[in-house]
Amino acid sequence: MKAGRNKTIDISIEEGSCYLERCIHVTEPVSLENIKDKTIVGDTFEILPLLPRGFVDLLVVDPPYNLDKDFHGHKFKKTTDDMYEEYTETWISKVKPLLKPNASVYVCCDWASSPMIGIVLKRHFYIQNRITWQREKGRGALSNWKNGMEDIWFATNSKSYTFNVEKVKVRRKVVAPYKVDGKPKDWEETAEGNFRNTYPSNFWDDISIPYWSMPENTTHPTQKPEKLLAKLILASSNVGDIVLDPFLGSGSTSVTAKKLGRHYVGIETNEQYCVWAEKRIEMANTDSSIQGYAGGVFWERNTNALQKKSQK
Repeated sequence: MKAGRNKTIDISIEEGSCYLERCIHVTEPVSLENIKDKTIVGDTFEILPLLPRGFVDLLVVDPPYNLDKDFHGHKFKKTTDDMYEEYTETWISKVKPLLKPNASVYVCCDWASSPMIGIVLKRHFYIQNRITWQREKGRGALSNWKNGMEDIWFATNSKSYTFNVEKVKVRRKVVAPYKVDGKPKDWEETAEGNFRNTYPSNFWDDISIPYWSMPENTTHPTQKPEKLLAKLILASSNVGDIVLDPFLGSGSTSVTAKKLGRHYVGIETNEQYCVWAEKRIEMANTDSSIQGYAGGVFWERNTNALQKKSQK
């Protein structure tokens, strides 16, 4: 029995059969209307060639890292760098024809797989940046430094692309407030403290990994936070655009896209994860909040009380 405050989504396939029934299977070429706002069950390498060409505004990819990992019965085995580079080349080659000319691409990875992914992306796209974000969790290591960072490569299909920097400002506390003629300069004075909305950098230290008391939490071993996805989606797409995630997992990309007024297409081979994704998508119908994002800005970690006050 879970504690009363434990909101983790861990329903079984049997318990969530109604959610699995909402997913679709693609076995032949399909139109956009058949897949828009859907979770597709199956092998992404077989499904991608069947999807319509040139429909994706934003591609968000969180592929299996080059590690031994058990995804609830679907095991990924660590391989050589060359073989992982070939694996990356395969899925990129299959997904590239689906992108619009001005599409943006984000690919998640760890420090070990980041170099190979960067090499392959450079063959196909324009590399714009590499984001590093702090996981704030991680197991200690007796003979190495604890791994507390991950990368996200940012690339574009052309030199023309969407980037809404005003949509992804970060609200930070002002330690040494500066005034001109007795008035705040580039910061805001509030009853809760002094704050400045700043432009984002490529190092993110404000992300919280989903945990048991958060409604978005599942027992997926590598779930990405909605706050992280919200930054990518707000910056590199517009309302009504289509976001594709070919390794959907427990649904964070689709859920966040829905909450932010975008359309989504997600592909996931694990039926258990499809159940959790559809459950979360249903929850988004009545709760569009994203922890860590409120009032049009992203808040520093552990500032939930301030967020609530800002919305009153």
